[in-house]
Amino acid sequence: MPQRMTTLVLAIMGVIAVALAAWKLHVARDGVVEEAVTIGHIPATVYRTSGTEKTPVVVIAHGFAGSEPLMVSFAYTIARNGLTAITFDYAGHGRNPKPLSGNITREDGATRTLVSETEEVLAYARTIGDGRVALLGHSMASDIIVRTAAQNPDVAATIAISMFSPAVTRDTPKNLLIVVGDWEGMLKTEALRVTSLVSAPEEAKPGVTYGDIAKGTARRAYFSSYAEHVSVLYRPESLREAQLWLDQAFGLRCASKIKVAERGIWIALLFIGIALLAKPLTGFLPIVSPTRAGAGLPWKDLWLPIVLPAILTPLILRPLPTQFLPVLVGDYLACHFAMYGVLTAGCLWWTGKGHPNRSEISAAAAKVALATAILLALYAIGVVWPIHAEFTNFVPTVARLPLILAMSAGTLIYFVADEWLTRGEGAGRGAYFASKVAFIVSLAIAVALDFERLFFLIIIVPLIVLFFVFFGLISRWVYARTRSPLVAGLANAVAIAWAIGVVFPLVAA
Repeated sequence: MPQRMTTLVLAIMGVIAVALAAWKLHVARDGVVEEAVTIGHIPATVYRTSGTEKTPVVVIAHGFAGSEPLMVSFAYTIARNGLTAITFDYAGHGRNPKPLSGNITREDGATRTLVSETEEVLAYARTIGDGRVALLGHSMASDIIVRTAAQNPDVAATIAISMFSPAVTRDTPKNLLIVVGDWEGMLKTEALRVTSLVSAPEEAKPGVTYGDIAKGTARRAYFSSYAEHVSVLYRPESLREAQLWLDQAFGLRCASKIKVAERGIWIALLFIGIALLAKPLTGFLPIVSPTRAGAGLPWKDLWLPIVLPAILTPLILRPLPTQFLPVLVGDYLACHFAMYGVLTAGCLWWTGKGHPNRSEISAAAAKVALATAILLALYAIGVVWPIHAEFTNFVPTVARLPLILAMSAGTLIYFVADEWLTRGEGAGRGAYFASKVAFIVSLAIAVALDFERLFFLIIIVPLIVLFFVFFGLISRWVYARTRSPLVAGLANAVAIAWAIGVVFPLVAA
């Protein structure tokens, strides 16, 4: 198929995918009235359908590095089925103006802050419905809602998604439903352990309710199919299980009438459409270099700059002070990017091969700047908007802008060095993929060396992988058009610095 025809087909497919996804996402919230409120200093949103003001209220809490939009599939489902839901941003997350105070790894540290905020939202929930309340939380918040429910006997049900909490006992919290992704092996084991507290250990099975929900002693573990730590929030069966549990706890309707706000597949289609549109849109970028610039190294020269930084970066950073920004583990990640990039550039210099031609770079500087600016504008329209609207808070508050700038210093070094290393005439096939795998392995080594402090990197590694896949595909098309590795390198560096600066929790000094 001719190149122009391929581009046209991709453009048409992209437009159809984006339009269909946008329509379906609108349908998912059909009939739901949203009201933005502020509870003390906590930004929150109330979800209900018209005419259902005096109903039970479900407080919905997000996990680490999350925010309100991440949990709205549950909010829409709960509201569409006649209840009231409240989502909110924890301290240090999303639009909450207060940083997260206290040590994140200690029960008497950040946990106390998060429980206090949950209590505040719960108190507000009692005033806007019929007085009956329930709690639902994901990941980090699963432990927080368990502790909150234990202190509030009027909480009729607790729904813990991807739960890990040492606070669960045989008697508290009341009516506990644990929903875990089928690909979350360790959490599945924990879910069955907790369920076995009210049954014989050998009898505990997923999908079976133990205890008596009318007496508040019920326990149930459910494994959501084809789901991991994030996609479990979007699986229709997760939403259905949660709503059914609430209905039983509050003595409401039968399961056949449950309306699920299915959004996961349409969010995926939205980003597939954006990716399909990316290739045609790269045609607006200027051609920067007359030849395919880059190191152009064959595999016999590639192994050193790919393997060595992956091993040395975590070892070098381990004893160094990397806590210099008020953002949880984000400062370490910025340092990891920077050191990795320095070592990659150093390997290129040491081998004496693949050096950039300074005169060529100087001559192309204006075109590189123009192409990078255009690409960043496309990212802002095509990536920031849908993420912010449908996935998680992605527009920075004023307090986060300096963090984005500081992190860009680290990511710029990495992405420019990595793009130059893996591009060029004669470059080893699969070099780009191999370099990204090496970076993920390097992060895993870092976590192993300092597990207590860097544990939360494990949670965001899947998102980094998605970032590498999504922007790596766009990077390939950008390079094919501009013939310069610097354009995508600079733009992607700003994009991931933006993501870290916006998503990672702000912490108090």
